[in-house]
This record gives sequence, structure tokens and C-alpha cells, in this order.
Amino acid sequence: MPTENPPINWYALRVTYCREMIVKRRLDACGIESFVPMRYKETVCGQRRRRTLVAAVHNLLFVHTTAEQLRTIASDPRLPVRTITDRTTGSTLIVPDKQMRDFIAVAGNPDEQHIYLDPDSTELRRGDRVRITGGLLAGVEGEFMRIRGDRRVVVSIAGVMAVATAFIHPSLIEALEPQRKTPAEKPAPHRTAPELRDGDRTPEPATRDRIS
Repeated sequence: MPTENPPINWYALRVTYCREMIVKRRLDACGIESFVPMRYKETVCGQRRRRTLVAAVHNLLFVHTTAEQLRTIASDPRLPVRTITDRTTGSTLIVPDKQMRDFIAVAGNPDEQHIYLDPDSTELRRGDRVRITGGLLAGVEGEFMRIRGDRRVVVSIAGVMAVATAFIHPSLIEALEPQRKTPAEKPAPHRTAPELRDGDRTPEPATRDRIS
């Protein structure tokens, strides 16, 4: 009787001392899919300007693998990483495939003017749940919010990271059915989410980190 292949999921990893690109190169060499949000950084050398691709936010990496392979990665002394524990379940945090696809669709283009945000702070100002209907980001779902004076769609990975698109025209947006609030839930105060500057380290998440 054939055995079933173990499921492959997306996991978020904390990386120490800004070594996310070193870890990614080692995972690439092993044929393990991973993702690090990137951006272009301009530097001046003499009279020449150079554009270099660098990590947009440090100490964060996403890996697409099995639970068994993840344990091997987390226990490898050459890979300075820690898994993140979901505070609601107590198990290793798994990023849903749709959520991760939307996050990569936005953060995967280093030429776009993305804004990276603390995900816990974005919850302080809830926007309308929407879907982008046109353009390169068609199908991406997130929250429609005003950030830096522009209307943007924010894709959040709870307790890990959030990214805001460049300006999205309202004609390219359709509203999704709002989630029902429980009787005990109170309206969130209207506060603007603080952004993470390019190259910033990610803040410690509300979830607990652990070494698998």
C-alpha cells in the first residue's frame, strides 16, 4: 500500500544577527524553497551609482517544507534559525498557502514601493477586507487602509509581518464579506500602524519563539 507524501507548508523563521541571506543560500543549495522580502538599495561608489538587492527586513525568512524537514533545519547548527509558536494552538506556526501567496505577490517585487509594518500594530486600525480585481496583483486579498496618505491593501501574516502595497485605485478593489464580531469584541481604536523602515529588524512577535 503506497504511503502518502507528508504535507508541505509555509513556516516563518526568526534568523539571528541579520543572517537571513546566508540561511537562504544554504536552503537553496539543498533544494528547499524559501522566501526573503527584498528591496533595491542604491549606493554611490565614486561617481557611479549602484543598485544592490538586499533584504528589506532583517531576521526573517519563510520556508516551504515538511514538518520533519523543518525540525532538521531548526536543529542544524549551521542554520541560526528559530521557529515561531502559534500562541493559540501551542504548535509551530503555519502560514496558510493563500496568505503566503498574497504576501509573496506583494513583497516579491523589489521595484515596488512597499511599506513593511508591525502586524500587531496594524490590528489597531482595522480596514475593510477587500480583494484586488485588476493589474499584476489581481486576486490578492487584504485590508484596505490609508497609509502615508495613499490607499493601500495590507497583507498580514499574524504575529510575523505585514506589507502594504503601493497605491491601489478604488476601482480595482472589491469588498469581501466582513467577519462577524463576537458580542464581547470592542471596536478597535483608530491608530496609524507604525512602519518598519527599509532594512529594519523585525520586532519580536506576540507569538513565542522556540527552537524545534
